[in-house]
Amino acid sequence: MKIKPNIYDAVVSLVGEQSGSSDANTFENTIYNDGQTPPSKSAAEAELAKLIKASDENEVAQEYAVRRSLEYPSTGDQLDMMYKDTKNSTTTHADAVEAVKTKWPKNNTGPVE
Repeated sequence: MKIKPNIYDAVVSLVGEQSGSSDANTFENTIYNDGQTPPSKSAAEAELAKLIKASDENEVAQEYAVRRSLEYPSTGDQLDMMYKDTKNSTTTHADAVEAVKTKWPKNNTGPVE
């Protein structure tokens, strides 16, 4: 599970560089560097909502990768398949990988049985 963006991340996104903060979840306690113009609280909250939405969308977009990783054969099994495929002119490894990729497509419409 990814860590969700917080108000400090939103402020950094708005001011364009790192600032110091004694409490990353409190807008009022954010410390700014010389030359940084603090954003309004409402601007920081709007930016935070945008960052959280983007984070959530990215997490959903990558769900297929997590599903695939759970179903691929172990590394040892895959190496064994590749060795035997080379020795026997077979496609066991490619077939096993393709089956997982087909079951869990990148568009997150899986599982496709």
